[in-house]
Amino acid sequence: MTEGAARRAAYDEPEFGANVPDAPDDLAIDVPRETPTLPQPDAPRVMVVANQKGGVGKTTTAVNIAAGLAMGGLRVLVVDMDPQGNASTALGVDHEEGTTGAYEVLVDGHPLVDALQRCADIPGLWVLPATIDLAGAEVGLVATVSRETRLRSALDVFFRDFYVDYVIIDCPPSLGLLTLNALVAAKEIMIPIQCEYYALEGVTQLLRTINLVKGRLNDELTLTTVVLTMFDGRTNLSSQVADEVRTHFAREVLDTVIPRSVRIAEAPSYGQTVLTYQLASVGAQAYHKAAVEIAERGVGVH
Repeated sequence: MTEGAARRAAYDEPEFGANVPDAPDDLAIDVPRETPTLPQPDAPRVMVVANQKGGVGKTTTAVNIAAGLAMGGLRVLVVDMDPQGNASTALGVDHEEGTTGAYEVLVDGHPLVDALQRCADIPGLWVLPATIDLAGAEVGLVATVSRETRLRSALDVFFRDFYVDYVIIDCPPSLGLLTLNALVAAKEIMIPIQCEYYALEGVTQLLRTINLVKGRLNDELTLTTVVLTMFDGRTNLSSQVADEVRTHFAREVLDTVIPRSVRIAEAPSYGQTVLTYQLASVGAQAYHKAAVEIAERGVGVH
């Protein structure tokens, strides 16, 4: 990337739009900022948060890890690939029907930078929102050339002229074309696993899909992070499940566990992450520690 003010980005492929407005000034790589308190990666880390099993804290983990990284002085982009738009809700950005967002980027080739919204509560955090329109993306992409690589192409163009330290991609709880786009675009996978019965249910199939993607579409894809969520220290079950997960994912699982927390559950209803809703809460502190751990583990990761 060349130095200087952020330039207008243009897609090489004719199917994508060529006119891109100037990005927010603070997305330019040469714009000064306060010294981050968290270590910066040597190159942007693109992480997909995936688990086809619902109710594991996937979106909650995506937005709160993103918030923790941004509050540590890093530039973070959250890509909401779930038609329900829960990540967009939690980060307080507009995602009503008709709002420019992930659907327009994937299906219409809309420039990614033109669809970004700032998270008002957290400096350094941007969001590509998801609207209900995204539910039709699976059908809209069926006959599209390179349908599995649309998000990766959009991010590649974005990175030519603009810079963030982390891209966190939130996926729907399924293994359809939206999740496939996310897996192809990412270099790292973060899997939230709840500390409950059948915790590893669905993870086996997800890992099988990951291996297929690695073999055919994205050789760089690596499982780097497993987050234990919904931990209840009062029960033997949570401890047993945590031990089982650590046995299966000894290197990938974070030391920090995310507890069951009323504050974590309440925060999205206020259009906030738990870190902005009640920073002193146990849940917020856990996600803060998890974000620190991810940042510290990421030094030297490309």
